[in-house]
Amino acid sequence: MAETWLNETLYPDWGQRFLVTRELARVKSDFQDVVVFESSSHGRVLVLDGVIQITERDEFVYQEMLTHVPLLAHPCAKRVLIIGAGDGGVLRRVLQHETVEKAVMVEIDGAVIELSKQYLPNIAGDAWNDPRAEVIVGDGIDYVLKAADGAFDVIIVDSTDPIGVGEVLFTDEFYSNCARILSDEGLIVNQCGVPFMQADELHETSLRRAKFFPHVGAYVAAVPTYVGGFMTLGVASKGQAPNTQTVEQIRARADAAKIVGTTRYWTPEIHVGAFNLPPYIAEHLPKTGK
Repeated sequence: MAETWLNETLYPDWGQRFLVTRELARVKSDFQDVVVFESSSHGRVLVLDGVIQITERDEFVYQEMLTHVPLLAHPCAKRVLIIGAGDGGVLRRVLQHETVEKAVMVEIDGAVIELSKQYLPNIAGDAWNDPRAEVIVGDGIDYVLKAADGAFDVIIVDSTDPIGVGEVLFTDEFYSNCARILSDEGLIVNQCGVPFMQADELHETSLRRAKFFPHVGAYVAAVPTYVGGFMTLGVASKGQAPNTQTVEQIRARADAAKIVGTTRYWTPEIHVGAFNLPPYIAEHLPKTGK
């Protein structure tokens, strides 16, 4: 029997491929092509429009850094808005923080949620049933437009790259509304790609957010599945610059949130160190960025 390989389509001239041991689902939703398959190397894998989104084996790296860093850079994050993240992994990590009182997740593609519940249940765990969680199948842009001023402490945007369904999450209007609905100490974070291959993504996103936030920066995470070196996570803050906390401050906040000892990648030391960017990445941030 011939082997089946999935070739990722993110870049036209460079990529990776996975040996598919079993295809679990293939759906064309109203927004994108969704595939879930079993691999021999990375467990189950979620693919959107031919691009690897998450794998069971290394999802913890991305999810922990996308979640724990902004929640602990904030002095006391209680209300969190998640846009995208249909696999439920970010929701799970947000709700690990006992200090969080409410987490609203808005995912535009209900098919991603349903397929993740069915075929990737370990990624979200029991998060779907947590009473603090409100899961909305809808347009995150519209939700942000209509939300009240100062309604959230942290906004986490877990989107695809700024093409297709994810493109509207990288506009001036979106970031302006995010700044409005964040509290005085509020932060927003979103993935800005792998700068070795996608430097423009980090550069342009940071310039846009600098129009609305006094502190704009980025930190890095080494996610094996996101080929090309460090993945950057762009962060912008209305309050204190997110790269100014000490290891001791972050550990104290993590203790209060009861997440110490629950992680596989994030630690207070990794948290603080992740803001120390290699020059080839830092050069793409605005000169006024903190």
